[in-house]
Amino acid sequence: MTGSFTLTLSCPNRSGIVHAVSSFLLRRGCDISEYRQFDDPVRERLFLRAQASTGREADVAGLAGDFEAVAADFEMSYSFAPDRPARILVMVSKLGHCLNDLLFRWRAGSLSADIVAVVSNHEDLRPMAEAAGLPFVHIPVTPATKPAAEARLLRVVEEHDAELVVLARYMQVLSDQTCKALEGRAINIHHSFLPGFKGAKPYHQAYSRGVKLVGATAHYVTPDLDEGPIIEQEVIRIDHTHDPKALQTVGRDAEALALSRAVRWHCERRVLPNGHSTVVFT
Repeated sequence: MTGSFTLTLSCPNRSGIVHAVSSFLLRRGCDISEYRQFDDPVRERLFLRAQASTGREADVAGLAGDFEAVAADFEMSYSFAPDRPARILVMVSKLGHCLNDLLFRWRAGSLSADIVAVVSNHEDLRPMAEAAGLPFVHIPVTPATKPAAEARLLRVVEEHDAELVVLARYMQVLSDQTCKALEGRAINIHHSFLPGFKGAKPYHQAYSRGVKLVGATAHYVTPDLDEGPIIEQEVIRIDHTHDPKALQTVGRDAEALALSRAVRWHCERRVLPNGHSTVVFT
């Protein structure tokens, strides 16, 4: 699609917003191919995503600058972005199920993203990354080296021009400083037993309590551990025949599904922040 781009915005809800946006795009010869809107009655805010195109290469920076007057009138937070695969960096430790799933979807062209590098605090998944033709960056982490390790991580993100960092079962807790540096552009995955089954062997804890649902949650990374704005959740029903090993297998499936959807939706600019929550235009 020639000159395709996506406009996302949020603002206090009042009359005239949709007319102002559509009129702006029309005056600039843009054809709207997809439009979604949500009026939040609790927060009294409007959220909007419009995908549009022009008959020529879109001047996204120019459109954003011209839109400033409209945005100021309605107190909008907004973004214009060209429709192209986002550049993502994947972080892992020893478990490879989420990385493997992301690699498959990337190579199949269904992730809406290009994986540009894999970073890990262990060497275990180097063969998987290198088999996919990706740079593998080993950054070991100890309590003493953590500040230097995270500084190097941020340099690697910058060097690869990564727009999104995906924690695909990366088992190190990022510092508050690094979380803030990656605010809005880092996604984590965890099993939805949290906070009910914290600590070691959560699936053994779940088995002992006779859980009937196994789930996973994909969310943005914040300094509050595993409490960032939720993007997607996956739930799979199980029964008494599932022992801890079977629960773990089902849980890993849920993690891979929830994470891949969250990554794709973020890269397609379908996720808009809404306080401590999100609006997701799927």
